[in-house]
Parts: sequence; C-alpha cells; structure tokens
Amino acid sequence: MAMNKNTVLAWATWIMILMGLLLIALGAFRYDDVAGYGFGAVGIGFFAVAWVFNALKGRV
Repeated sequence: MAMNKNTVLAWATWIMILMGLLLIALGAFRYDDVAGYGFGAVGIGFFAVAWVFNALKGRV
C-alpha cells in the first residue's frame, strides 16, 4: 500500500479524531474534578489539529 502525503494526512486526521473523542470521554466519565476539564480541553485541541490536517489535504 503506497502512502502518499494525502493518505498520511487522512490517517492522521482519523487518529486525532479518535484520540480527541477518547480524551473527551475520559474527562466526562472518568474524572469528576478539575482534571476532567483538562482532558476535555485537550480533546478539543486534538479536534482542532485534526481540522488543520484535513484542511491541508491536497495542498501539500
């Protein structure tokens, strides 16, 4: 399977989305104190980076 730049960015986007969902779920269901807000914020940050990766597809 040949991995060109767009394929790598597509895989990175999906991995970042899955990790963001996992971190938000950890913050929502595992931690009830202030640490939950931190996990949620980092999960949203993962979504932002995945959005940038998706926007870069076809441009690099």
